[in-house]
Amino acid sequence: MAKEKQLTRRDFMERTARAGAVGMVAPALVGSFALGQGAKAAANDRIQVGLIGCGGMGRANLNACAEHPDVVVTGACDVWKARRDSVVGQFKDTCKPYADYREMLAQKDIDAVIIATPPHWHTLIAVAACEAGKDVYLQKPMTLHLGESLAVRNAVRRHKRVCQVGTQIHASQNYRTVVELVQAGYLGKVGAVRTFNVMNQGEEGVGRDPNPKLPDGLDWNFWCGPAPLCAYNSLLAKDAYSHGSWMTYSGGWTPGMAPHIIDLPVWALDLKYPTEVSSSGGRFIIRDDGDAYDNHEVLWRYPGLTMTWMSSLTNSYGFDFHGKPERTRRLGIYFHGLNGTLYSNYSQHSIIPEGDYLNQFIKPGVPARKQARDSADRLVYTADELKPIADKIPPSPGHEREWLDCIKSRKQPSCSPEYHCRIDVPIVLSLLSYRLGRSIRFDPQTETIVGDKQAAEMAVPSYRDPWKFPAQYL
Repeated sequence: MAKEKQLTRRDFMERTARAGAVGMVAPALVGSFALGQGAKAAANDRIQVGLIGCGGMGRANLNACAEHPDVVVTGACDVWKARRDSVVGQFKDTCKPYADYREMLAQKDIDAVIIATPPHWHTLIAVAACEAGKDVYLQKPMTLHLGESLAVRNAVRRHKRVCQVGTQIHASQNYRTVVELVQAGYLGKVGAVRTFNVMNQGEEGVGRDPNPKLPDGLDWNFWCGPAPLCAYNSLLAKDAYSHGSWMTYSGGWTPGMAPHIIDLPVWALDLKYPTEVSSSGGRFIIRDDGDAYDNHEVLWRYPGLTMTWMSSLTNSYGFDFHGKPERTRRLGIYFHGLNGTLYSNYSQHSIIPEGDYLNQFIKPGVPARKQARDSADRLVYTADELKPIADKIPPSPGHEREWLDCIKSRKQPSCSPEYHCRIDVPIVLSLLSYRLGRSIRFDPQTETIVGDKQAAEMAVPSYRDPWKFPAQYL
């Protein structure tokens, strides 16, 4: 065990306080938006946005920003020349290429950055962006370790940055409707929540790369960065779908999809942190080049309820969302309440009543005339058949647009790290429980692991030299 890992929490905090910022200090060059001069001063300016990680999701986020007239794209950073050049070509009149994110963050013509690198890079780049005075749109998963979760949130706090985590489904109208129904009390008390994301990749998984050859213009050492240096593999480097099969660089599919899915119950039930996390699973069937689990089950215990998570890469049964008997990705969220069960995915929701408990919330005359039943011939309701809810959640202007508006107003967006830690922390604790093979108890007040020294030590990752974990933010 490394000597640094043997430090007590107090020693650790005192040591990092003396050391100050380590390794990742960037020049604090700030623009008019970063200075927080307010919406009036900023309204006449264009927000200068840069992209770090020029893959598919990052480009989608960038395009969603660039379609607005108050945005100009001024930078594209990637360790793969072909990818950064592609973005520069799209915005050739204004955009400059960068191979090193630190160089890009030092530029005065960057107000805000979209971070869409592989997950193992998120913490270092997000912290460095905050230190450089840039606002941040950080793709999910926010982090892969508990220490990283707290460091990112605390860096955003300390440097007063505007940060939106990229759980764009949060902006959907269906999610808003479900939250309204749950918070209005239509389900009664909720004692259990079940969530899942499933698909069937077959035994071949994402496949194998028999003759891996490093492409020209890709700095593989920089790609691996703070994570262990491994041999180049084209599947690992390809995209988020493929690198989800490598544990070290992505955490597997749970941190890839659970941020979108458990966001709904966390939001609707105003869940804070769980007090206990149990996780099990393994790599049981798939035989590809990766090493992550192909099945993962999680149980989160909260005060007053439990929530479960199921991830499978080897079976795509989707319960009420199954539909046609074909291999495809399916997901869902179930709220089991005293008055009924509400089940939802990204685009639809239904409520199955518990006898007559739900009747008080149904519009007059609806039960007599209602013909809609689900595939199991059960009577189901949607918001259209229920009494109107007085407290409506305003529609979203769009996840990226909300971030841009908050850059101007200097208010935090709906999915800031302050909120998203309540999603990210349960997920990273589930990964730690999986690695250890045992349950983890967590103190929500102190944000610490209880009674498990090894788990507490593993919660703060060690980075590969010369990269240093930003311990000053713990």
